[in-house]
Amino acid sequence: MKFNISDSLKQKILFLIIPLSLGFLSFLLTKEGISYYSNYLIKPAFAPPSFLFFIVWTILYTLMGISSYIIYDSMSCHKANCLILYGINLFFLFLWPLIFFNLKALLFAFIFILFLDIVVILMIYCFYGISKKAAILQIPYFLWLLFASVLNFSVYFLNR
Repeated sequence: MKFNISDSLKQKILFLIIPLSLGFLSFLLTKEGISYYSNYLIKPAFAPPSFLFFIVWTILYTLMGISSYIIYDSMSCHKANCLILYGINLFFLFLWPLIFFNLKALLFAFIFILFLDIVVILMIYCFYGISKKAAILQIPYFLWLLFASVLNFSVYFLNR
C-alpha cells in the first residue's frame, strides 16, 4: 500500500517545520545559557518556571507556521512582503536567545527584543491586510513577546 501525500499537505507541514525547527535549534544552541539564567540570574517574581517556556514556545511556533501558511496560500499580491517580514521576524527571534542567554548581553537583548516587537507589529498589520485569521493567530505570540520584553528588562535591571 502506497501512502501519497498531497503537495498541499507537504506545504502545510513545511510551514510548520520551519518555525519549530528554528525554535528547536535555538534551544539547542542556548541550553548552557538557559542553565545560567535558571541558576544564577536574579529573576522577578513574575518570571514563569523554566519548563513553561518550552510549552509556550512550541504552541507559538505552531501558530506562526499555520499563520504563515495562510498568507502563503492566499492570492494576495502583497503576500511576498508579508512573508519577508515573517522571515525577518524568525531571524530576529532566532538571534534574541543567543544574545540574551549565550552572550549574556541583557541590555542589548532588551534593545534587540524591542526591534523584534516592532517587526511583529508590522508583520501582524501586513498579515491583517491579507487574512484577519492569520493576523489573529499571531496575537498570542505578540502578547508573549511583550511579556518577554518586560521580563528581559526586569532581569537586566535586577542583575546590573
